[in-house]
Amino acid sequence: MSLKQQTEWFVLYTAPRAEKKVKERIEMGGGECFLPLHRTPRVWSDRVKMVDIPLYNSYLFVRTTDTELRTYLKIPGVVRIVFYCDKPAVLRQKEIDTIQAFLEQAAEQPLCSGDEVEILAGVMKHVSGKIRKIRKDYLLLYIEQLGATVCVKTGSVARIDRLLKR
Repeated sequence: MSLKQQTEWFVLYTAPRAEKKVKERIEMGGGECFLPLHRTPRVWSDRVKMVDIPLYNSYLFVRTTDTELRTYLKIPGVVRIVFYCDKPAVLRQKEIDTIQAFLEQAAEQPLCSGDEVEILAGVMKHVSGKIRKIRKDYLLLYIEQLGATVCVKTGSVARIDRLLKR
């Protein structure tokens, strides 16, 4: 394999909220790609659900050769190739590994007793409290402003530090 034909990680910019579909289309065509996703609570008027969202909105990483990279522009949802210094932006394998390690470490950080959380739905929406006990499907929260302990579904709370990063 010549130096020009070496596969590298390139960055594609996608249409808004099209990252998962573009990844699916690339993989169906036999391409290799990486879409870093993280799990976060999303609030609707009637429920809270944990969903996987892209770590970087509208960005997707593909492993290919420089010559094959242009063919990805034909895939619906791909807007453009990201360039740096007049060349397609290249990520080293080390950088991809670092992103993967970060996501694995973040996924292993479950809620713990003593964590400060905010209730995301229901009559106590936006009220914060400290976790006293953790059960399978619910938490016991101590809410200081009420001086009371309440029972809340595990999926309807989010750690305060996670909310600040949004």
